[in-house]
Amino acid sequence: MEVLNKLKESQTKLYSELSKVIVGQNEIIEHMFIALLCKGHVLLEGVPGLAKTLLIKCLSNSLDLNFNRIQFTPDLMPSDITGTEIIQQNKETGERTFSFHKGPVFSNIVLADEINRTPPKTQAALLQAMQEKKITAAGKTYDLERPFFVLATQNPIEQEGTYPLPEAQLDRFMFNLLINYPTRDEELKVVKDHSLQNPESIESVISIDDLKSYQDLVENVPVADNIVEYVVDLVKKTRPQENQSETNQWLEWGAGPRASTHLILAAKARAVLDGKATPDINDVNAMIKPVLRHRIVPSFNAEAEGITKDDIIDQLL
Repeated sequence: MEVLNKLKESQTKLYSELSKVIVGQNEIIEHMFIALLCKGHVLLEGVPGLAKTLLIKCLSNSLDLNFNRIQFTPDLMPSDITGTEIIQQNKETGERTFSFHKGPVFSNIVLADEINRTPPKTQAALLQAMQEKKITAAGKTYDLERPFFVLATQNPIEQEGTYPLPEAQLDRFMFNLLINYPTRDEELKVVKDHSLQNPESIESVISIDDLKSYQDLVENVPVADNIVEYVVDLVKKTRPQENQSETNQWLEWGAGPRASTHLILAAKARAVLDGKATPDINDVNAMIKPVLRHRIVPSFNAEAEGITKDDIIDQLL
């Protein structure tokens, strides 16, 4: 109970700190905090100028965690992310040996900025880190410091010079969050307070030990069997070969078991933040879009009719 009260207090402090710089985007902030509690990675999607990078930078400043930013470009190499071996000479003996120089992925929070601007070979350098929290280089495997999060951004409207993430890599992200344009009042506030928006003014309010204790709390939340069955049946509906409803014609491919696992975890975190002892159907339904929208592949019919992934998920519900 003490950890739960501390979590609610930390949540309030976190939102208060972020509000110093970030205007609106309350749902996005809540979902990103839920992902942190679930040890999940986040893909943030939105048109240029909506403060995606600023939001991630502010979030990292509010947490007592190491932070590195990687700007993804077409000429970025895998070793620029994971690290590389360099030759070092012993001054006394003159002997030369290879030593591994760690790359920016060796951090608690990694901002993968514009991740779809680099070729698949470099994108894949993050796969092992995201799944296993390890990096293998020159035949040796190195453990990454825990907790470890990849927070990536991409612009959906840009196609020239971009390399869309493969479905296998998209599946490693727990959430795909869509940032929309601010309201008129929010945009007025952004323009008026532009000179005051300094991410360095954000103070650290959650320590690494506190975050780990919150993650343990979420992991140990019990879930009723009927909720687990509801989630599994819902995810199975996204698979055309197992779904005979009218949404079948809109789906080319569906989500795998990892989606079910992430959906249960997200529902547990949301329930904890709402002060509930266990998640219910509403918690599951509230988290289904960020968990599923990057894991389903719409068919040609859906794209031809202008039906979005979110429309398909609404129909499934």
